[in-house]
Amino acid sequence: MGKISNSTLNKVLLRTQGCQFAHNYERMQSLSLTYCFSPVLEELYKDAPKEQRVAAMQRYLEYFNTHPIAIPFILGICTAMEEETDEDQKEAVTGIKTSLMGPFAGLGDSMLNLTWFPIAGSIGASLCVDNGSLVGPLVMFLLINLLYWPLKYFGLHKGYSMGLDLIDKGGIKIFDRLGNLANVLGVVVVGCLIPQTVKLTTALQFSLGEGDPLSLQAQFDAVMPYMLPVILTFICYKLIKKGNGRNTAQVIVGLIVFALVFAAIGYYTPIKIFA
Repeated sequence: MGKISNSTLNKVLLRTQGCQFAHNYERMQSLSLTYCFSPVLEELYKDAPKEQRVAAMQRYLEYFNTHPIAIPFILGICTAMEEETDEDQKEAVTGIKTSLMGPFAGLGDSMLNLTWFPIAGSIGASLCVDNGSLVGPLVMFLLINLLYWPLKYFGLHKGYSMGLDLIDKGGIKIFDRLGNLANVLGVVVVGCLIPQTVKLTTALQFSLGEGDPLSLQAQFDAVMPYMLPVILTFICYKLIKKGNGRNTAQVIVGLIVFALVFAAIGYYTPIKIFA
């Protein structure tokens, strides 16, 4: 078997863009994985008997499910192993493929779905929240793909060039550290965006004899600026966490009802609780 060409690897990379198109609840991403990897198998087995070509395809039609960003990395390692192993050793390829899908699924969710995507979305939303500019969605799209594409490209090529050595040298631990750093970065960015995107102040004032009334908002600002936005964000976070993210729509509807009720109170009565 000859060395896989860069053009074949790039075909695999492009095909991974559609790795969710044939998702099903029996074998999850197996059909898409086979489609993505078929250029490698076609090059490796172009002169092999039909039985071997069929068996090679069937190896990748088994159950498989991981984060889409991890598929190129796993396929890169599988490519190196397919080159180096004989036909009676192919169970090792299947074993590595199956053993990697679980850890990388959790890693992709924590680094991307739960960290980088919210960061990119928050930055994009902050750019269009006041004027509805299209710059916000474009910035979000660019931020996501500026991380997405390099990870997939280098994951595929490094996975192929280094093979199992990347795992043996602690590659998984490096990804774990990157995941921890990404989580810290996500917390910092979201914290910085709270004062810009969450607008909540109180209009309550208390008259203490003669002189200017005491503004409750001024007292809050003296203790901790943006106290009310932080409290509201924390309440929403606890509610969403309690529902494991399944009650996000209910939390949003609750915020809308909350705003409408207190807006009506301020409009129809002399009592203004929130500004």
